[in-house]
Amino acid sequence: MPAVAEFLSTVASNPAPRGCDLPTCPVCADSMVAAEASAYLSDNVISYLWTCDTCGYGFVTRHTLKRFACN
Repeated sequence: MPAVAEFLSTVASNPAPRGCDLPTCPVCADSMVAAEASAYLSDNVISYLWTCDTCGYGFVTRHTLKRFACN
């Protein structure tokens, strides 16, 4: 079954995702546990590919990481 992909931008409130922050499928509302793939796009930007196991819908999220300064 071919998957349809859409780009969705997210703003993470926490630096690391928690169980309640993981995405749900916008088509069938099924919860998603792990991204299918990830890619380092540029300086501090990571993209995740999510594909729903139930309906096959796919989308991409993009997260910007904050740099940590060491003293």
